[in-house]
Parts: sequence; structure tokens; C-alpha cells
Amino acid sequence: MDRAAAAGPADALPAASPYPPSSRYHDCPIAVHVGPDGGATPYVRHRLLPRTEEAAPVGAAVEHVVEAGDRLDVLAHRYLGDAGQWWRIADANDVLDPRELTAEPGRRILVPLPGGTVPGVARG
Repeated sequence: MDRAAAAGPADALPAASPYPPSSRYHDCPIAVHVGPDGGATPYVRHRLLPRTEEAAPVGAAVEHVVEAGDRLDVLAHRYLGDAGQWWRIADANDVLDPRELTAEPGRRILVPLPGGTVPGVARG
């Protein structure tokens, strides 16, 4: 019997992450759903975020005042050195839609610094 056939609806696969270390999904477990026809569909399990005050210790983040035209990818490049890390800024601020963060000039947003604790990313 092959692994896909033996897997239950939510069996995690113990394997290397298919995502690069910079991805928000890198540390998320991959699970497999086996459908009624026996076909296996891998998926990424939920990535739970801690509350902001638990995730960013003092000194691990800076505050940025949004200016007209700011975008999260540009801010990520400026502060973190990688535009693809925009999700770290989104995770550090309690919003459902990341576009909310830069929609209004004057808004103050938290930007986690490289090497600091970042919400949703396991350290180890």
C-alpha cells in the first residue's frame, strides 16, 4: 500500500518544506487529504499567529508612519532587505487585509526587524 493510500484525511507529511526559508509557509506542516476516490491532495495546514504584543519584544521592531504611496513590498525591502517579506509586516499588525496598513497616510505600523521575533514563524 503506498503512502497516499495509507494517509488519513489530515496526516502530516514529515518532509522538507517545499517553501523557501523566507516564505511564510516554510514552517507550516504539509498534510494530505485523501478523497473518496483515493486521490491524495497535499495542502498546507493553518498558520496560526500569536497576538502582536506576544510576538514582538521591545527592540525587535520599529514604528513606521505611512506616507502617501507607501506599499508593503517597498517597506519590506527598505527595512528587511527583501520585498518578498511584506507578510512579516502584515503579520506584526492586527489586520485581516494587508492593504489596510498603507491605505491611510499617517497611520503608524509596526515593522519587525531582521533577527527579531516575527509572528507565525517558529524559531529553533
